[in-house]
Amino acid sequence: MDDFISHFNEAKDPIKFNAIKISLASPEKIRSWSYGEVTKPETINYRTFKPERDGLFCAKIFGPIKDWECNCGKYKRMKHRGITCEKCGVEVIQSKVRRERMGHIELASPVAHVWFLKGLPSRVGALLDMSLKVLERVLYFEAFVIIEAGEPKNKNGIDNPYRNNDLLTEDQYAKTIEGKWCREDGKEICQICGAAWEGAANEIDEHLKAHNLTTEEYRNQYSSAPQGFQAGIGAEALRDLLRSIDLDILSESLRKEIKKSKSVQSRKNLTKRLRIVEAFRRSANKPEWMVLSVIPVIPPELRPLVPLEGGRFATSDLNDLYRRVINRNNRLKRLRELEAPDVIIRNEKRMLQEAVDALFDNGRRGRALKGANQRPLKSLSDMLKGKQGRFRQNLLGKRVDYSGRSVIVVGPALKLNQCGIPKMMALELFKPFIYNKLEKKGFVTTIKGAKKMVEKLRPEVWDILDEVIKDHPVLLNRAPTLHRLGIQAFDPVLIEGKAIRIHPLVCAAFNADFDGDQMAVHVPLSSESQLEARLLMMSTNNVLSPADGRPLAVPSQDIVLGLYYLTKPLAKVKGEGKCFSSISEVIMACDMNELDIHAWIEVRINGHRVKTTSGRIILYDIVPKEIPFELVDKEMKKKNISELVSQSYRIVGPRKTVAFLDKLKELGFKYATKAGISICVDDLKVPKK
Repeated sequence: MDDFISHFNEAKDPIKFNAIKISLASPEKIRSWSYGEVTKPETINYRTFKPERDGLFCAKIFGPIKDWECNCGKYKRMKHRGITCEKCGVEVIQSKVRRERMGHIELASPVAHVWFLKGLPSRVGALLDMSLKVLERVLYFEAFVIIEAGEPKNKNGIDNPYRNNDLLTEDQYAKTIEGKWCREDGKEICQICGAAWEGAANEIDEHLKAHNLTTEEYRNQYSSAPQGFQAGIGAEALRDLLRSIDLDILSESLRKEIKKSKSVQSRKNLTKRLRIVEAFRRSANKPEWMVLSVIPVIPPELRPLVPLEGGRFATSDLNDLYRRVINRNNRLKRLRELEAPDVIIRNEKRMLQEAVDALFDNGRRGRALKGANQRPLKSLSDMLKGKQGRFRQNLLGKRVDYSGRSVIVVGPALKLNQCGIPKMMALELFKPFIYNKLEKKGFVTTIKGAKKMVEKLRPEVWDILDEVIKDHPVLLNRAPTLHRLGIQAFDPVLIEGKAIRIHPLVCAAFNADFDGDQMAVHVPLSSESQLEARLLMMSTNNVLSPADGRPLAVPSQDIVLGLYYLTKPLAKVKGEGKCFSSISEVIMACDMNELDIHAWIEVRINGHRVKTTSGRIILYDIVPKEIPFELVDKEMKKKNISELVSQSYRIVGPRKTVAFLDKLKELGFKYATKAGISICVDDLKVPKK
């Protein structure tokens, strides 16, 4: 029992790190990650639904399916933890290890890593100074590459025409190695006995038996190749070439070439090569690790097999891609054991290379492999890259509790400090607070009862929700959050529907528009965070831009249109030339339709007789009294409105400016409506003539 308790009391220090470094993995490193070799392409037994041994979901390699239970059922419960079952070989531990335990596949033939081969610039090509087209010819068994050119002269005293990294066709390679043969009148003729090709095989066999020679010894005896000549094909040849590179010597050589070179393009190419060489030197990675002899198999929980209704299963595309690799790898091993002809083995090696390419990055080379529904299979690269990839979706785009997101629409009736939250969203966001309040007020006695009450949407729940949100600000965030005003706090207002409503004047700060933009809502939980939200992040405290100090909450679009219409003068309109003793008289005359808002009039303001328009007087009526009339007595274009808001903030402070902005918004919308400037369907009718 003490042992059981101590298991939970063990202090587990958090892993501390400053950075994550991504580098090439050596074959030994991949094997060290692995808990066993995957040799079979099977996933699970569809009769017992248990994972197949040595398959892609093997419990012996990746861990048990159920917590504290081996595969055969001999050991069950936590008391057997740490024991490895003698019968099925499964360790009795928690099943969550299936998210972290890896396996590996030992390849029968090396394969090149498609990222380093096809990535731009090609890292393999840069190190070997070979073009991608040439590399692909070697890798996909279309041409041989000379790994070692050998002595300057061959045994017949003829100059060696070959250089390292030169390509040879299959015929050229055969002529070099099987130098005993020559071509006469379109036929292969033996230089020793003159026999045509048909009889050559028998003649060679007789020669081998008579002189007790192996095929290799026979080749060496009659070959025209220079001493030490070596050529290869496929990924093995590339690995040998990469292994032969001395990075220190190559780095020194490239530096000298850069100094000598006068061509700009040449220097550019040499510098690119040098940068890659130096990266290898600094990181202690070896170039030959870009050619894989063993590939890792990621944990099965990251490529799940999910049971569906009707006994069918939905599987991750990775399982299909791994299955292809294992099938081709096993077939290549079997062909080698059967000593199959070279042409068949080469074809199988090429197919293995293509299968591994598809696993790492499907579609990078040639056509992408497709599944049963003609959809390209998602490879390891597809799981990592892009917006839906592991980094952006899962690591950076964390989901948090007490948050929600929805489409935004304009809320013209809202105050600057308010946002509209849909009722059902608010109910979900504030659930724990509602449960607490229901219990405190005596509506329920348990949390279970509170849950049932909320699920049934009883009238009391809505009253409690109103109380909860009364003094509880929420944070609104619009991605991408490029500056601090991308997240602001608001007082929530419950609304019908499913869309979040925001004040039109905060759109500029969020860079939001209403063409389908979405925003996230977050609930600050602690009293400290609520206080911080209210004091620092409230929209009413963020009227000015932190970049240049100019107002950001400036009216735009319809509001500007309405204010411009209101302050624009027109000649020969109703009430032109009249005099008024006060602002209230002007407003009363306009309300009674005795005075047009565009009419030039004279009015007493602050003891002075001023000639202006009645519309400007209506605007001046909502402006804080400390603001001079000169700032209002003009046609209100966007620039003038911005200047008015800026001066208001400077003269009367943020509190009065926020109230003024809300009045400005209402006035702008009112006169934009009265202007009737927007068009309707009837305006678009084409005349008959």
